[in-house]
Amino acid sequence: MTLRRERAPLLVLIVFIGLVGAWAGLIRLGWHWPTGASWPGFHGALMVSGFLGTLIGLERAVALDQRWVYSGPIISGLSALWLLLGFPPEPGKIGLWVGSGLILLLFGLLLQRQAILPVWVMAAGSLMWFIGNGLWLLGYPIPVIVLWWVGFLALTIVGERIELARILTLRKHIMQSLYVTMAVYALGPVVALFSYDLGVRISGLGLLVMALWLLQYDIARRTIKLGGLPRFAAVCLLTGYVWMAIGGVMALIWGGVMAGPHYDAWLHAFFIGFVFSMIFGHAPIIFPTVLGLPIEYREWFYSYLVLLHISLIIRIVGDVMSWWSWRRWGGLLNGIAILAFLIATAAVIVQVRLSGQRQ
Repeated sequence: MTLRRERAPLLVLIVFIGLVGAWAGLIRLGWHWPTGASWPGFHGALMVSGFLGTLIGLERAVALDQRWVYSGPIISGLSALWLLLGFPPEPGKIGLWVGSGLILLLFGLLLQRQAILPVWVMAAGSLMWFIGNGLWLLGYPIPVIVLWWVGFLALTIVGERIELARILTLRKHIMQSLYVTMAVYALGPVVALFSYDLGVRISGLGLLVMALWLLQYDIARRTIKLGGLPRFAAVCLLTGYVWMAIGGVMALIWGGVMAGPHYDAWLHAFFIGFVFSMIFGHAPIIFPTVLGLPIEYREWFYSYLVLLHISLIIRIVGDVMSWWSWRRWGGLLNGIAILAFLIATAAVIVQVRLSGQRQ
């Protein structure tokens, strides 16, 4: 495999946005560090749209591998950069909406090529992202918009699990039960436009049932018995589903909280516990496709995964018990775990590349 140099600048931009977004989140937790004036207010948008949305768009663009399809993730990434540079936010918001729309169009083209279930599910997730960005542009409250962004990531990851794990061999009624769980979640953000409390509880129920389905039927239950990378990926996935379920339970219990420690707890159980566990587990599979270089598994990959989970437990206990120092230190350790993952991944890529040059 050879490094695809033309994709490297966009990937560097994506990582930079993710790091700035994480920095902004730590400032929101109370760490008094240097910051751009607008960063803390755009923490969610930077992480979901600028970092994760652009990364997902890049991954899907690679699947089509036509020059113009990279316009979506490029516009999305540059729009996030506009926001963090402190320029007037409206052009950045418009750019993120346009970028997400182009990535939604990309999924439409993928469906024209192969109208299979995984692509339909991921396209539905992309539609939720597009709608959420549109609502943000229209001035809706962030807690309402966040439900759409959560749906975007949940459905995208479920679609990827169906695609990667090949669980389409399950019986028809079992797959139909998955459709129901996704539909329950999707109902939540719509209801939240009129009744936020009820919408959050419906979304929480959807997350809980979706997580239980994945824990029951994902192929990770079998691959965890293997060694090496398959076991590591399975541990990431199964622990991520547990966090998804925990986030769903908390959303069900606490309902329409729009700020404060309970809001922080259920959202980050999902965004950190679930989403980053999925990233850790999928990175050795997806990054080689994007970069054109393999990522060799190392036993010490477990170190940053364990740190992520322990630090998230500390953070959520701090949220629930109103122990603010626990919350702050848990959040900081969350960031360190993510940074360790990025450094470890980069180190392995460089090592593989150098060893390839010597041969």
